[in-house]
Amino acid sequence: MAKRFETAGPSQRQQRVAELVRHALSDVLTRGDLTDPVLTTHVVTIPEVRMSPDLKLATAYVMPLGGRDEKAVLDALDRSKKLLRGEVARRVNLKFAPDLRFRRDESFDEAARIDALLRSETVRRDVEAGREGDEDEPDLDADPDSGA
Repeated sequence: MAKRFETAGPSQRQQRVAELVRHALSDVLTRGDLTDPVLTTHVVTIPEVRMSPDLKLATAYVMPLGGRDEKAVLDALDRSKKLLRGEVARRVNLKFAPDLRFRRDESFDEAARIDALLRSETVRRDVEAGREGDEDEPDLDADPDSGA
């Protein structure tokens, strides 16, 4: 009996369908097809959509532009879930229309946290100490044509 290999991440098919769903959702939101007053007054970005392995569940990570009124936007998207699912089903040719879940995108927070860590005094001190210890090694950033 052949063994099935477990993959660490999503398959190419999951990624392709997730991108199609992301484009369909962002198209509906940018065209203003929804009548919800919260969604018509906010610009919503959808940086990522993740599909379940059976393609029946799509989790969309969303963030309102500027990061304001996140809770209100997520609630409005949940209220409009049925209409959005119908629009996605119409625009993306799948056997089953995926159920939609909306989650706050935390990648911006994570990027800000990493940036703050890299700018911290401890990291700056360690980088400077590393540069002082590498004086006998050639400078890889130097331009070879400058004669330095």
